[in-house]
Amino acid sequence: GLVRTLNDFGMQGETPSHPALLDWLAVEFMENGWSMKHIHRLLVTSSTYRQSSHVSPDRLHADPDNRWLSRASRFRLEAEIIRDSTLQSAGLLVERIGGPPVRPPQPEGVTETAYGGASWDASTGDDRYRRSIYTFIKRTAPFAMYNTFDAPTGEDCIARRDVSNTPLQALTMLNDVMFMEAARALGGEVSVLEVDAAERAAIVWRRILTRPASEEEVARLIEFVTQQRARIATGELDPFVITGVATPAENPAEASAPVDRNAVESHAVWTLAARALFSLDEAVTRP
Repeated sequence: GLVRTLNDFGMQGETPSHPALLDWLAVEFMENGWSMKHIHRLLVTSSTYRQSSHVSPDRLHADPDNRWLSRASRFRLEAEIIRDSTLQSAGLLVERIGGPPVRPPQPEGVTETAYGGASWDASTGDDRYRRSIYTFIKRTAPFAMYNTFDAPTGEDCIARRDVSNTPLQALTMLNDVMFMEAARALGGEVSVLEVDAAERAAIVWRRILTRPASEEEVARLIEFVTQQRARIATGELDPFVITGVATPAENPAEASAPVDRNAVESHAVWTLAARALFSLDEAVTRP
């Protein structure tokens, strides 16, 4: 940033590294109607922001702390952005603007020990997948996924979030009900496409990681899918559990309807592929 002492940006803070740029940005902000959208777009489309995070030894020696913005910073995305980007990749994100707060799904028991002991009844329909800005906030029991990825609890106003990388974050990406629903949605969509495995792998990769996959990466993803098919064939994995599709025994009302096990298995393996890609470091990191 322009100043290290972000929490004390005033008389006690450090002098900004780029005072002329700071003045220019302030004037730009005012002259464009105090539009946050304009200033955000200006920043993220600038050549400085769009630099690579790779750094040469010479640049690292000259600017070890990146004070002169000689490279882009590589950082993990914020909790709300991770959730929204995951839902967008899965084709689930609802972009409707306005309305009351919603309660996305989260593990059971999160709010039971909080003050008041209110239950968390997950929203249904479109409300389940609304943008993270609409998530209901309970200060004594923060939304579990946001808390895991260092979002503030709302008890204090902060200028800079902590950024951590923990095993619990990886477990959340792999097993949280919200991310499993996203993986199932994307896996189900890809599994019915009338294309070969290589094309399916390329589509899943592009949707989640927002870049084309190399031939080697496609091959490795196909190898992963093949391994999951083998695990299903041996009974190690249950495709109905993975996909959340009820078997006829579980849903007697549809017992007479034939179940296409091959379709369920295909849905399952591509769900597992999407789940694996969602949990990659690259999926939650600004490169």
